[in-house]
Amino acid sequence: MQLKNTFHLSYCSNIHPGENWEVTFNSLKENLLKIKSELVGNEKFGIGLRLSNKASEELNVGNNLEQFKRWLDQNNCYVFTMNGFPYGNFHGERVKDNVHAPDWTTEERLVYTERLFKQLAFLMPEGIDAGISTSPISYKYWHESLTDVFVKGAQNMVTIALLLYKIEEETGKYLHLDIEPEPDGLLENTAEVILLFQDYLVTIGKKAFAEIGVETSKAEALLKRYITVCYDVCHFSLAFEEPTFTFQEFEKHSIKVGKIQISAALKIKSKGDNDAVWNALAKFNEPTYLHQVTELKNGKVNTYADLPVILESKKPFEEMRAHFHVPIFLESFGLLNSTQDHIIKTFEYIKANSNLTNHLEVETYTWDVLPEDLKAPLVNSVVRELNWVKDNL
Repeated sequence: MQLKNTFHLSYCSNIHPGENWEVTFNSLKENLLKIKSELVGNEKFGIGLRLSNKASEELNVGNNLEQFKRWLDQNNCYVFTMNGFPYGNFHGERVKDNVHAPDWTTEERLVYTERLFKQLAFLMPEGIDAGISTSPISYKYWHESLTDVFVKGAQNMVTIALLLYKIEEETGKYLHLDIEPEPDGLLENTAEVILLFQDYLVTIGKKAFAEIGVETSKAEALLKRYITVCYDVCHFSLAFEEPTFTFQEFEKHSIKVGKIQISAALKIKSKGDNDAVWNALAKFNEPTYLHQVTELKNGKVNTYADLPVILESKKPFEEMRAHFHVPIFLESFGLLNSTQDHIIKTFEYIKANSNLTNHLEVETYTWDVLPEDLKAPLVNSVVRELNWVKDNL
């Protein structure tokens, strides 16, 4: 849906099963139309579409893509953003660090992302921009030489930038690749994003654009037009970085924000009797997704690889944050809190700086694995989250 004709707002469909195209489409027909009806009735409604590699491959079979476009038009829906981060199945089995696989050093990730962009270019309506969020190159503990990974990842992302330049030249449609930093990814924070652009993307991009006849003076701007950042509020709160700091640093370096994913992390504060806090936190320990825990100590962010690490150590602490996407409309969960305050600060910034981005996507994908006392019917929960965004933005 649109807010004041300025922002495209939706939720990410990675909350639904989507191991193949049939399951993905059935999930949309079953859930999305109910959510749309509750929120906007017959008005236009944007979709944050998630396609696994298999679903994307199958969408290209026969006339599936044309049929999906007709279905969108018939139901007054449109796709303005995709989630191209998880490549494989995202529900009902162990995901953990495999969410990064295959990473940006591989041909598989490049081919998958190229296919997604061609599909998005076909599906997107005229007169808007569209983007795809993606992995922060790789999971840092898979590699000995991070420099080699930065170089290869940047080369493949520049290949995508050249594709997007070609699409815009031929069709007039503007698309962007939105890199999404997260804890223990190769990119975790503002400084690492800037390093990727300054030391790798710009240098490699200038050379690649020059090879297709683009003037050197225009190459950096084009590179930063097509490669942008997905600002996931949960992830940057885990880096203990304030939204204003990050956005202003990006602006200084002419780095664009392609999409904001509206999400909240768990905030764990010492209560004196921390046994009760540990017990409350243990309810969020589940085997599907990575739930890194971060702590700011002596000016440095320490990251623990997953919730079990910190639950086993039960180390003394003042405040920690856990990478568990919790419902954004709740500020606290018994003895635990959320980083909802970071969402509010992000809203305040974009209300004053509406040119930052026009893509807003709620991304609470953990409904299936929440503690039982927090679970509620999915459609009702998504509607409540999107209404909370409307009320606060």
